[in-house]
Amino acid sequence: MDITLDKKDDQLSAILTVNLKEADYAPAVDAKLKDYSKKAQIKGFRPGKVPATLVRKMYGKGILADEINSLLGKAVDGYIKENNLKILGEPLPVPTDVNFDTEKEFSFPFELGLLPDFELPADQSITVDRHKVELDEATLQETYEQIERQFGESTNPEVSEAGDSLYGKLKKADEEGDGRPVLFPIKKVKNGADKFVGLKPEDTVTFDLKEAFDSDAATIASVTGLSKEDAEAVEGEYVLSVEKINRTTPAELNQELFDKVFGKDIVTSKEEFDQKVRETVQENYDREADNLINRTIIDKMVEATTVQIPTEFFKKWLVRANEGKLTTEQVEEHYTDYEKELKWSMIRNKVVEEQGLKVENQEILDRTMQKILGQFNMEMTPELEESVRGFADNYLRQENGKNYVQEYEAILAEKVVENLRGKVVVNDNPITAEGFRNQNAG
Repeated sequence: MDITLDKKDDQLSAILTVNLKEADYAPAVDAKLKDYSKKAQIKGFRPGKVPATLVRKMYGKGILADEINSLLGKAVDGYIKENNLKILGEPLPVPTDVNFDTEKEFSFPFELGLLPDFELPADQSITVDRHKVELDEATLQETYEQIERQFGESTNPEVSEAGDSLYGKLKKADEEGDGRPVLFPIKKVKNGADKFVGLKPEDTVTFDLKEAFDSDAATIASVTGLSKEDAEAVEGEYVLSVEKINRTTPAELNQELFDKVFGKDIVTSKEEFDQKVRETVQENYDREADNLINRTIIDKMVEATTVQIPTEFFKKWLVRANEGKLTTEQVEEHYTDYEKELKWSMIRNKVVEEQGLKVENQEILDRTMQKILGQFNMEMTPELEESVRGFADNYLRQENGKNYVQEYEAILAEKVVENLRGKVVVNDNPITAEGFRNQNAG
């Protein structure tokens, strides 16, 4: 067996050719043919007495093809590992004409995409802003209203009042069709709220959407489901067709509500409830701010890292690897996103290798247990630990360990970003919760 590697001028792609001689595959093929002769059941011959020539004629080509495929797989993988080649995806077989009936020696070329070495940006060379979210009273008040609605008593009255929400379909006045489903809170209307009071199911109301919400694109987007960009471009009159009126009688701030929101006896007074609500809302915003800065670090790291990609091979491999799911046209259309994802994968692997990052089994188990507790809004107790651990073990074993791998990858990705976070300059950017929501709406 002879293997050659011919790198192209760009050093980013190559042709790996495996040359096979008869001596490379004949012994294994002969051994399998003998085994077939012993086991073959062919009419007119006793078991074990089928002539080798007949077996070869009937099964020889298939056995030869299987053996050569097996040899090729081992040869290509072995060469890549022995020569420490960093490749993109998998080798792509180059179509060739092979005649197993007449030929004894074969050449099988494979196209490789080669990944070059690269350097990460210098430490502290990248600057990112982290939103330091400061809670405002309007946000806290909105949170209390959400709690009161969520745990309050809901009814569907016949006539709307100022504090109700109207469920129905919204569309531009000159638009065909029924429109889009919306839940329209009357109290958020800044101008002309009286138009929406006194309405009944099946009523319609025509109004200027932009004026109604005083040109507040974030509120328009929230109410209508439009993107922030589309909400900013809203003009003219809209029609709301009312289907149902929703009214919620706020839940009382008592121990029953405290237990429903945070679990039994976690808080036992209005003061404790207020503090817990503030802490929970702050934690949610801090988590969102952290997620945002993590995405920003990834984007800036990808942008600042120079990596040469074997572009043509990558496009070809994407189509082959996703056969039937991705077309050449789709790859071209979204290629920038695919390349960004590949670059980030290369950066992530480099950080893992250079920093020796690892994920222990106990970390995966602990994370899964916390997720289970979070789903049921519970805190760990000695009595719960054994059963929760059992649930976690069972979850991680499901789908042939797929869930385990997903948790492993998630934790490793977090460690990579945390490591990179220590290598960039992070500036705190104070912002109100309302400002943070508006900035990230749409």
